[in-house]
Amino acid sequence: MTNPFSLLIGWLLDLFFGDPQKLPHPIVWFGKMIAACEHQYNKGTHRKLKGALIAIGLILFVFATTWMLRKILGIFALFIFDGTREQVYQIPILLYIFDALAIFYCLAGTTLIREVREVFLALDRSLEEGRKQVARIVGRDTSELSAQEVRTAALETLSENLSDGVIAPLFWLAILGTPGMLAYKMVNTLDSMIGYKTERYRDFGCWAAHIDDIANYIPARLTALLMLLYSPPKLGGVRGGLRSTSGRLLPSGRKNRLKFVLKYARNHASPNSGYPEAALAAILDCRFGGPHYYFGELFDKPYIGTNDRPLTTEDMKTAVRINRMAEVLMVILTVAACLFAFLSIPS
Repeated sequence: MTNPFSLLIGWLLDLFFGDPQKLPHPIVWFGKMIAACEHQYNKGTHRKLKGALIAIGLILFVFATTWMLRKILGIFALFIFDGTREQVYQIPILLYIFDALAIFYCLAGTTLIREVREVFLALDRSLEEGRKQVARIVGRDTSELSAQEVRTAALETLSENLSDGVIAPLFWLAILGTPGMLAYKMVNTLDSMIGYKTERYRDFGCWAAHIDDIANYIPARLTALLMLLYSPPKLGGVRGGLRSTSGRLLPSGRKNRLKFVLKYARNHASPNSGYPEAALAAILDCRFGGPHYYFGELFDKPYIGTNDRPLTTEDMKTAVRINRMAEVLMVILTVAACLFAFLSIPS
């Protein structure tokens, strides 16, 4: 159970500061643990089994460690405040602080938006700068991307990571508290590091990818729904919707955009990432997906949408606004869930 005030404090810290650059970060520690395990065990035989055991073990380790730390802080508070157990747990300040900091570290909304803005700003200076900047936030090879592909990659990442970096952590916070939120971040970090279908990771990262698919199944679809809920019924002054440069009507009305999402979300290689990407493609009436290189291997991904129009800085601003409002809606839902659970505890 997480106090709703801890959630609000943690979210506000992320809103105003983003990821702390000069402080120790638990996600960096997760990455180092995964890298060490991968280096040690991703060789020889039984790679799929070893990858499964390591993925499950690391996730359970993070959950159990977080749960234990919270218990230790509760016991430690007895000595600090020199009160009875009942008095201390009525005002568990240390737990509130721990939860707020954990939430702050787990959310990535502000940093994601900053990075995407920087991609568009760098691209205004030169194509090479844009390629280097987008390489910070995508896994694909960026050295040969065109300006349009750089913008597309940035917006795809913005929508996909709204789910991974904001909605899903809050979803698991509401379900399993702070331990669940941090365990989810380990799930997501495992997938981002070893969940690829390349020769090196195909077997060892197989279970990491499957677990991530399960953990994101509901959050990804919830993300798309929240994006569509905020999007205006019509995007322009033309009756029936805004017209494209070719004269055809853009997807207008939330119902039509929902149909678009249901049609194109399955085109993504991931069973989940296609939903937020399709939602943003429906709102902007653009096309995502297509062939990309990862670690030197070509992956021919189906397209999401059909309108291969040039993307602009205004599109980025619209996407950022959609992301922020979807985030706010999810925070409200999570606060309500935490408040309900908090008030339901017998006094």
